[in-house]
Formats: sequence, structure tokens, C-alpha cells
Amino acid sequence: MNLWESIRVSFRSLGANKLRSTLTMLGIIIGVGAVIALLSIGKGAGAAITEQVQGVGSNLIVVLPGVVTRVGQMPTTGVLTLADANALEDRACCPDIAIVAPVYQRTTQVSYGSNNSNTQVSGVTPTYERVRNWHTASGRFIDERDQQTAARVAVLGHRTAKTLFGSEAPVGKSIKINRVPFRVIGVMTEKGGTSSFGGSQDDVLFIPITTATQRVFGSAALTPQGAPRVSSIFVSAGSEKQIDAAMAQITQVLRQRHKIVYQQDDFTVLSQKDLLGALNQITDILTLFLGAIAAISLLVGGIGIMNIMLVSVTERTREIGIRKAIGAKRKDILVQFLIEAVTLSVAGGTIGILFGGVVGALVNTTGLIKTVVEPSSVLLAVGFSIAVGLFFGLYPAVRAASLHPIEALRYE
Repeated sequence: MNLWESIRVSFRSLGANKLRSTLTMLGIIIGVGAVIALLSIGKGAGAAITEQVQGVGSNLIVVLPGVVTRVGQMPTTGVLTLADANALEDRACCPDIAIVAPVYQRTTQVSYGSNNSNTQVSGVTPTYERVRNWHTASGRFIDERDQQTAARVAVLGHRTAKTLFGSEAPVGKSIKINRVPFRVIGVMTEKGGTSSFGGSQDDVLFIPITTATQRVFGSAALTPQGAPRVSSIFVSAGSEKQIDAAMAQITQVLRQRHKIVYQQDDFTVLSQKDLLGALNQITDILTLFLGAIAAISLLVGGIGIMNIMLVSVTERTREIGIRKAIGAKRKDILVQFLIEAVTLSVAGGTIGILFGGVVGALVNTTGLIKTVVEPSSVLLAVGFSIAVGLFFGLYPAVRAASLHPIEALRYE
């Protein structure tokens, strides 16, 4: 029997049990669809992170309290203060630093009338707008006078403004932050998407950092010695070529201020490239983890194929005996059953590709993330499904090919 004849007989056998064949393919369909959908979500998350980290500011350096010793590990204990940030503005010791913008942030309740929002409130300085390359769509940003007088003024992110005010113009209205009244002086332009650490970039609210530490958050914003804390310090180097020099100057100044001689730094200095690399490494690990979990369903589907093929061998024992009796070789029987197993896995894989694409499209409609389907993900999923069909179809095929024709003919 030639290959074409083996294929024709295999398709006829599968077509005779359409419902059983469809149910057998279901495991492969779900497995391939899950692999493609989850890998596309992971790749989309990585692309979103790359876009947003690159858009946070020019020549950006971020200083964080504590030290991250490995990717994904929480920082060790460390404290940054407003005085640390002010020290970095000294051009005598930090000539390669152009702008310094300390930030103290906490998530707290913000309300306007009957509308409430659990929002990230950031205490910032006027330089924050420039270092993050982010501007107001209406009104103005925090200025030096607001900073010096610890004024109760607020600038809303685009989404926060929509949540609290709807279609109403926020500028000039009064809101409450942690039950303290504030006057809205501006609304930021829409950034879109989600932040690198989750949540919307536009679900934010800015107040003067002096107001945050003196009037809103109280002792939580102070060190045990009474110095104002900061959650992070954003620094902009003079140019891209000055980033490494600026990072070295930041490290030197903070080591001196924190009286570190031989010990490990109690702070972390990251450039845009470092931050992007660390975040992408995390998303790559999560993507592989999700893909591996989805691949388990392909193994389950493969076991289903083997189970059905064994049932098929049992049902067609007399047919196998007759074919062998009239001259079919062991190879012919083996090839036919392998073709049936691979056909089930390939058909399931093809439908699974469409299923994964539909899931990705549905995720896109949510607006939370834009999935990215790469050809390599499709080839990986389909290749794995074919391998599953061959692997789990081999034993039933060998068993069918090994049947003795006389014993097969006697089978009832």
C-alpha cells in the first residue's frame, strides 16, 4: 500500500467516527490555543513595558531605597530622604546630572462629592514634569511657590480626573485626599496603557512633596529621625553619554551621605537600560512559565489520542487481520495508525491556532494589553502538537502492526 492509499484509509476511518475524533482533538485544540494565547499575552506585556519605560523620560536614572540582589526579589531595607535628593543637585559633585526629581508616593482614598477612587498619590517637586517628560492637558503643574508653602493643590492624572469628575471640568474644584481638602490646579495628558508594575499610568494624583510629608501622610512619610522620606529619586543625565558618569556620581554621593565604607550599598541606581532589562527578564520568565503550564494540556490531549487509538486498534482487530491476510505488511499498518494519530493532532493544532487568535483578539478588546502573536509561537505550538501525535500514536500503531493475522481473524 502506498502512502496516498494509507492517508485515504486513515481519513476514512476517522470520518466514520466524527464525534469521537472531534472530542479527541479537543485536548489538542485547547492546548495549542492556550499556548499561543498565553505566549502572545506575555509578549504583549513585554512590548508594553519596553514602550513605557522608554517613554518615561530622557536619559532617565532611577534611585530606589534598598538593594535588589536578584530579578524579582524585593529590595533589602534602605531609606532615601529628601536631603539625599537635594544633595544630588550640587553641580560641584554631580556635574553630569541635569535634573533631580524626588517622589514620595502612597495609595490612598481620594474623593469628590460621592465619587471615590483608590489612587496612587505622589508627592513631587516642580522638576518632576520635566524629568518624566509629562505635561498638563489643562491648568498647570506644581510650581516652586506651591512647594515652598506646602500648598494644598493637586494635579490629576487623566483617568483619575475621569473617575472623579466624569465630563465635568476638574480645574478649580475641591477634592479630598485622605480627608484633607485640596484644590485641583491641573490635569495631566493621557499616557495610556498600564505602568511597568501594574495599574494605569493615568490613575495618579500629584501634590507638592512638602505637602505630602507635612500635611497628608504624617509620620509615615518621615524617618525615625524626622527627616522626610522619598520613595524614589528620578534623575536626568545631561546627555545619553553622561548616564554612566551620572550614575557613578550618584553612588559616590549617597555612599558618603549614608556613611557606607565597606558595606554593601543600601540603595539601587538603575538606568533606563537596566530597568528595561530587569523588567523584560521578569516578563520572559513569566511567559515561559505560562507557556509551560499551557503545554501540559497538550500532554493531556496526547494521552487522549493514545487512549482513542488503542480503542480503535481493539475495534478494528479483525480488519487488521484481514488486511494482513491479503498481503498488507507490518509497515503499512504502522503507517496508517500513525497517520491517524498525526492527523488528529494536526487538525486539533490548526483549530487551536484559530482559538488562540480569538482569545488574543478578545484580550485586545479589553484595552488592558495588546497581545503580540509571533510566528515562532505558532510554529512551536503546532510542532509540539505534531510531536505529541507521533509520540502518543506510536504505541497503538506498533501494537496494531504487531498483531498476528490468524489471531486477529479469530478475534470476536
